[in-house]
This record gives sequence, structure tokens and C-alpha cells, in this order.
Amino acid sequence: MSNPETTAPDPLGHALLDYQQGQLSATLAVHSSVADEEVLPAAYFFRSLWEMPELERTALEQCQGRVLDLGAGAGCHALELQTRGFVVKAVDISPGAVQVMQQRGVREVARHDLFDPALAQGEKFDTLLMLMNGLGLTGTLEGLEHFLQHAKTLLNPGGQILATSSDISYMYEDEDGALVFDLNGPYYGEVTYSMQYGAEQGAEFGWIFADPTLLQDCATQAGYQVEFLEEDEQQQYLVRLSLGF
Repeated sequence: MSNPETTAPDPLGHALLDYQQGQLSATLAVHSSVADEEVLPAAYFFRSLWEMPELERTALEQCQGRVLDLGAGAGCHALELQTRGFVVKAVDISPGAVQVMQQRGVREVARHDLFDPALAQGEKFDTLLMLMNGLGLTGTLEGLEHFLQHAKTLLNPGGQILATSSDISYMYEDEDGALVFDLNGPYYGEVTYSMQYGAEQGAEFGWIFADPTLLQDCATQAGYQVEFLEEDEQQQYLVRLSLGF
């Protein structure tokens, strides 16, 4: 019987592995339900501290205690935190990404889905790190609400989630600047993506871009204190969701 980990499409992981092995031009094609095809160089996942957006550098400065890096990719954030003395567990659903992180020296790496009950294996964390529009990993509005509850099982008392997301309402503006939504349809920030690397086509997956008002409402309802730390010109923001002691 074949191992599904080795037979399932993993375009992101294979692009990261090729880059790690010296194919510096490795590039992914990203297809989405809201935009034209985009090109994503694998090099972006290997960026150094000073190549990171300011929101990410701020997030790293705000980390505390034991860190769980969710959707860690090639491990650039985990590696930077290790140099600062943090103990970091880096997880990703991509087998190739996990392999790359191990090769690059991330000390604690595991392959997990965001909602995997075994994610913490009984361990708790002080900071959950979700960068690169990391809240999108929750997939849908329902997934976001589910994750905010699930995260409580991963966090120590006083723990925090540091995450980035974006408001993509600007993509629905007409010529006059008015927003045009299907009010009977799903939340406008719910997007479907797929990735392609060469001839390898990955499965479609859901991604959510949560506008700040929506996130404020969801997180407050789930019992978190919400603090918006920073915003950039692309309407991407960094938020801290914290639990009381």
C-alpha cells in the first residue's frame, strides 16, 4: 500500500526542496478564485530577517516564551527565533516543507494540519505564530471560529496568538469606489486557492482573509483580548489575540 504522504501532490514542498538543493529559480504558479494567476518564487520562503515585511519583524519582536510556528513553510521565522534563544516548534502540512526545515536546522519540526488534535501532544505554548496572512490557514469563517476555540487547548494561561491577515474588500470595488458584494453569498474574504509547480497541480484549498471588524467580533466572542499592532499600505495587519491568566 502506497504512503499517501509521498503520493499526494505537494507542489509547494517540491518547489522548496528544489530551491534548497540549488534551483534558485524555482517558482510556483498560484491560482485563486478572486485574481489572475500569480507567480510566487520559492525564494520568498527563504527570506532573511531584513527581507521580511515590517509586520513580520514586529511579530517576531512580540513573541514570548515557548513558540508554535503554524504554517512554517521553509522555517524562516523559526530559524530567526532560534537565533534569539527561543524554543520553537515549527509545523506545516507539506511533507516537503517539513523536510526543508529539517535540512535548514530548525530543531523541532512536525507535519500537522492546523486542526490536528495531536498538534500539541499534550504540550502548551505561550505564543502561536501565524504569519504570511497566516489566519488564512483556518480556511473559512467557520474554520476561523473553530480555530479560535481550538487554540485555547494549545495556549498556556496568558498566552497569545500573533497573526497577520488582510482586508481584501478593495478587490470588490467598482469604478466609483463602491463595494459590490453578493450579500447572499459566502463571506467575501473566503477564497479558493491551488498551487502548481511545473506539471504538478496541487489540490484546491480554502483560505480566509479576515477584515479587522470581523476578526474583532469573532475573537471577542471567543474570549480573546484583541490588539491591532500594525498595518501596512496593502491593508494587511498584525494582530495580537491574548487570553487572560
